[in-house]
Amino acid sequence: MPETTSNATPTNMPSGVIVLLLSLLLGLQPVTTDLYLPALPIITSGFAAPMAQAQLTLTALLLAFGVSQLAWGPLSDRFGRRPILLIGLTAYVLAAIGSTLASSMLALIVWRAVQGVAMGAAVMCARAIVRDLYAPTQGARVMSKGLSGLGVIAFLSAPIGGLLTDAFSWRAALLALAVFGAITLGLIAWRFEETLQRKNPNALQGATLLATWKSILCNPTFLAFSALSAASYGGLFTFLAASSFVFMNVLGLSKTQYGWLMALNSLAYIGGTFLCRHWLPRFGVRRSLKWAGALSLSGGTLMALPSLMGVQSIWAIMPAQLLFVIGHGIHQPCGQSGAVGPFPHAAGAASAVNGFLMMLAAFAMGSWLGGHMDGSVRPLTLGVWFWSAMIALTAWTLVQKYGEPK
Repeated sequence: MPETTSNATPTNMPSGVIVLLLSLLLGLQPVTTDLYLPALPIITSGFAAPMAQAQLTLTALLLAFGVSQLAWGPLSDRFGRRPILLIGLTAYVLAAIGSTLASSMLALIVWRAVQGVAMGAAVMCARAIVRDLYAPTQGARVMSKGLSGLGVIAFLSAPIGGLLTDAFSWRAALLALAVFGAITLGLIAWRFEETLQRKNPNALQGATLLATWKSILCNPTFLAFSALSAASYGGLFTFLAASSFVFMNVLGLSKTQYGWLMALNSLAYIGGTFLCRHWLPRFGVRRSLKWAGALSLSGGTLMALPSLMGVQSIWAIMPAQLLFVIGHGIHQPCGQSGAVGPFPHAAGAASAVNGFLMMLAAFAMGSWLGGHMDGSVRPLTLGVWFWSAMIALTAWTLVQKYGEPK
């Protein structure tokens, strides 16, 4: 039976199909970043590359991912979400195959950057689809369901990456990305119906584009929620980018053990998205994010203090990290939905700018980590601590002042 959302946009797609497709599109990001992390030290040694170059396989991907959304957003507002998804996912599969066949670290970095460009189309459209179909508060709940699916995918990604690397090679782990992309492409082609009811024929005109970006960047609600989502992702990225080297090279875990540790991290994230859906009807967006900010800051502080005292242990990092990532599971659905909420007729452009700002924070952190990994746990712990403070500051000030009242 056709479903009509609170945003009065009809769709013939059942709600379960919408959540499944959102989960796959959003899940493309953790699959692309997490699944190959257990293989990253082996890739680095296999190509005899420095650690800073290895970090570029992740930071170049994320920079390309962020910048590309600035183009994909207006394109999707002009031509619709479906054609952009089909083009982007096709390019993703081809780039994943290119990464698998890479003969040097430089070639791998280039293919990963292309993969990031393609991934931008999928993730940007997912956020825009939520705004196409739902009003902001309801959109936060639906986004949290999609991000729960993302959490399940992330839960499986690192262990599967570790097992594939152990059983075959790092190339098998990268080939798995092509398989996931092909499955997602097939389901989008089969089940996804266009959600953008009114395409904007002027969306790509220079004057219109500049005016749209100006209105987005001058909107205090957008800035508040984008600052929150960017800071929260910056903290998560710090853990993702540094964890394989810290846990395997510094603390001595095997690839499989590291994969299961990442899976535990994903379980905590899933718990955060469920907590988000529980808190939103009871406390509203602002109060929910106020409490989530306390979770984030507590996790970052409890992680950093032992490392400052010279403690290097899994038990000094992971309980605090789980606390941080529970907060992340609340900040992301509220932050991403809240940032796009004020722009129902430019959801693609708003989603793109929000995504770009998140990846800009990640790229800056990745560049810093590339030059500061010193064989200790401190780059990881102090980085997460910094972002946890930024999260709490934003959640307790800007979001309380400018966040949506509903």
